[in-house]
Amino acid sequence: MTALPYAAAALLMGYLLGSIPFGLLVTRLAGAGDVRQIGSGNIGATNVLRTGRKGLAALTLLLDALKGTAVVVVAGAWGSEFALAAGLGAFLGHLFPIWLGFRGGKGVATYLGVLLGLSLPGALVFAVTWLATALATRYSSLSALVATIIAPVALFLFADIRVAVLFSFLSLLVFIKHRANIARLLEGSEARIGAKG
Repeated sequence: MTALPYAAAALLMGYLLGSIPFGLLVTRLAGAGDVRQIGSGNIGATNVLRTGRKGLAALTLLLDALKGTAVVVVAGAWGSEFALAAGLGAFLGHLFPIWLGFRGGKGVATYLGVLLGLSLPGALVFAVTWLATALATRYSSLSALVATIIAPVALFLFADIRVAVLFSFLSLLVFIKHRANIARLLEGSEARIGAKG
């Protein structure tokens, strides 16, 4: 019971950092406008890429991932259970940021960042799966969905069971956030990587 306040603090710390909408910030600072007004309206790197600014998309991807890794590393100094709580908080913060009326991104980069902080082999499995699927199909959404299926399976095989359970839950949230993408994939109207808004 004494650890509960610390776990709550780790969760809150993760949420606050995770809720920073880097995609929106970097596009506005670069004079590219409001990324929510183009493409899918999402604040993530894939939609930032639709501005035609590859550098901004790469920076968004990096920052959205690093915020997940950073909170896990910091909270991990207290203990592994706090790292898990902080990682969950960062992911939820990205999906439901208080600053944007709880309408955030779809969580893929932050998912990878948290995974990197908790399991390097798991992050490598995710990255390789995403890249292979993207190269084969050029669908970012499909790549994310496939990677978030494979990663938890791999984690159950070689990682701490708590990490595997956490990412099974995060994968479920990724699928929920990708409902519209799944519908477009099924009807053949999903935009491919690099398509402009």
